[in-house]
Amino acid sequence: MYQTSLFENIEPLASRMRPKDLSEFVGQKHLIGEDKLLKKMIEKDNLSSMIFWGPPGTGKTTLARIIAHETKSNFITFSAVTSGIKEIKKVMEEAENNKRLGVKTILFIDEIHRFNKAQQDAFLPYVEKGSIILIGATTENPSFEINNALLSRCRVFVLKELSLEDIMQVLKRAIKDERGFGNEKIEISEENLKIIANLAAGDARNALTTLEVIVTNAKKENGIIKITKTVIEESLNKKTLLYDKNGEEHYNIISALHKSMRNSDPDAAVYWLARMLEAGENPLYIARRIIRFASEDIGLADTNALNVAINVYQACHYIGMPECNVHLTEAVIYMSLAPKSNACDVAYMLAKKDAQNTVAEPVPLIIRNAPTKLMKDLNYGKGYQFAHDTKEKLTTMECLPPSLKGKEYYKPGNKGNEIKFKERLEKIKAWKIAHKS
Repeated sequence: MYQTSLFENIEPLASRMRPKDLSEFVGQKHLIGEDKLLKKMIEKDNLSSMIFWGPPGTGKTTLARIIAHETKSNFITFSAVTSGIKEIKKVMEEAENNKRLGVKTILFIDEIHRFNKAQQDAFLPYVEKGSIILIGATTENPSFEINNALLSRCRVFVLKELSLEDIMQVLKRAIKDERGFGNEKIEISEENLKIIANLAAGDARNALTTLEVIVTNAKKENGIIKITKTVIEESLNKKTLLYDKNGEEHYNIISALHKSMRNSDPDAAVYWLARMLEAGENPLYIARRIIRFASEDIGLADTNALNVAINVYQACHYIGMPECNVHLTEAVIYMSLAPKSNACDVAYMLAKKDAQNTVAEPVPLIIRNAPTKLMKDLNYGKGYQFAHDTKEKLTTMECLPPSLKGKEYYKPGNKGNEIKFKERLEKIKAWKIAHKS
């Protein structure tokens, strides 16, 4: 029987509620759903070394432990902080001995990106020989953080941020399960449970930790722990803003942020940003919307806007909340004050309409590649003009299909850098008219 007294439990709720097997695991259906690759590998005990890449609290460590249990393997956890080359080699020798006895060894490395090159290289020969099955977990892009030689011998499985429904399922189980608060009488509405789930930002561990703080600090009346919105606010020492990330208000507020930046109003933009962040919105979602804004509403008027937006996204990814709030603030202020142009967006929408109506229009022969003799005989590439061979780096060659000859999609604005782009485009068009025979 699990001890569930609020005052005698030492082990954190998130640890107590860690799923024991795949039936309890929540989320990642694209990996462990019916007929999915990872589930088949586990069920058939046919595992290879792998890397789990995804945000915090999405189940990377839990999956590794479930795999070890389901496959009856010797499970070893390594730490980048405490494990040197000497310790690694010692464990590898033990793994080789176990292999001779028919016992598999799963070596789990949490935050594998923290291991230096020498440490990662020390695993390589044992992975190659099959002495160990390496499972690494990382929140960072493996392409940049893991040695190519080691990465090439591992399957990469991408874990996704948990949905609101997933988090709600995790919270409800914690309230009912004896490992959680199943021996307590807890009263909480669906709306208030959703507030806690929203605050978790897709992180199950964060959600359980938050729930534990709230339940522990709530008062018990007549044997019932009642969790109200006031209790949630007092427990977390912050005002919880009603904000359903899948509901209308979510789209209303992101619209308000977008339109405030478009209207060059930094004060309003920062306010709506704060509304989203304080309500528990995922900072990476906001950063992605800012990246879109940088091209949709600024574009070539300030070519640095996209750089700022992408840099801020990376900063949010590395640092997370609450520290990344200042990076997002910098971004929305920059976007608000930058010169505006929607010429890129308009250009694409005009071209999209024509593309949809001319899907069967053939590519002009003059700009087709001709890698074979047959293609050359069919006049592929005949008459092609190589712009770099000319003094002006310009030609009079037509690149649009005949039915669209003379079409103009990009029409530069008159703000910021687009003034220069407009002048350049006008000169190009004038040159082409003058030099057409």
